[in-house]
Amino acid sequence: MSFSCSGKDLSLWREQAKQQAIAASISVKEVDWLLIEVTDLDSLALRLESFKQRSQIFLKYDLDQLTQLWRKRTQNRIPLQYLIGQTHWRSYLLNVSPAVLIPRPETELIIDNALKAVQNSSLDLSTGIWVDLGTGSGAIAIALAESLTKAKIYATDTSSEAIAIAQENINRLGFAERIQLLQGSWWTPLEAFKGEGLSPPPACGACTPRQISGMISNPPYIPSQIIPTLQPEVAAYEPKIALDGGEDGLDAIRYLVQSAPDYLHSGGIWLIEMMAGQGEQVMRLLEEQGNYCNIQIINDLAGFDRFVLAYRR
Repeated sequence: MSFSCSGKDLSLWREQAKQQAIAASISVKEVDWLLIEVTDLDSLALRLESFKQRSQIFLKYDLDQLTQLWRKRTQNRIPLQYLIGQTHWRSYLLNVSPAVLIPRPETELIIDNALKAVQNSSLDLSTGIWVDLGTGSGAIAIALAESLTKAKIYATDTSSEAIAIAQENINRLGFAERIQLLQGSWWTPLEAFKGEGLSPPPACGACTPRQISGMISNPPYIPSQIIPTLQPEVAAYEPKIALDGGEDGLDAIRYLVQSAPDYLHSGGIWLIEMMAGQGEQVMRLLEEQGNYCNIQIINDLAGFDRFVLAYRR
């Protein structure tokens, strides 16, 4: 069902919504983000305000419903992405719900860093098997599938609701044949790929070689005590399981450091996102584990340490 209103009426609604955003300490840009999603207007029409002269503008909701939606944003502080049910990330429009973390712009860089790591390797890591552990909305897995066209992508998540959202995104964007979703904690659904080495000795019998070319993860990394102090949009609405990294924020990262060598083949890529300031600790964990080399801390566009990359020995 679609609705319509005049440009004049929508302009009045827009100005009121902006004032409400200011009063709630919310960016006024969100008003136009919402209107782009629920009307037939684009950013240029909103910026130039050319829509004011139109006699009819089509909307997904009537103005009363739109007002109720905006009230949930300003008064209840529900993230706009959850209210709309979608978010833009890289070149994709992804479905999201409170069952999944809202993909952040800074996380987009993890894909670029993965591709640079592939290019810098003496091995052909663009093929084989890549895994996205804790996939959430499926964003990382989808971007990997688009970028590494010869690779098979596996994505895992412990939440059945998250798996359902990821499957919607994967199907709608045309990657169903490239990405296999598996429900379970981290590596657990991928036990079949656990191996003893690239060339197992004859005495190994049934054991298989490690087969994973690359592991990427955006794990929970926020210290538990910090979560209540975060913005209400995050603390109250985003899934705690995707945020809470334990007492020091490193519980999941420690597990990934210790477990990945059982799955990555020699030269395979280990790449995670982390909280700014955790870089040295993560690097130390990798060094102490002993099965990694060429360990690198990578900054985000703001200059904060945001990612750690390593190769399996």
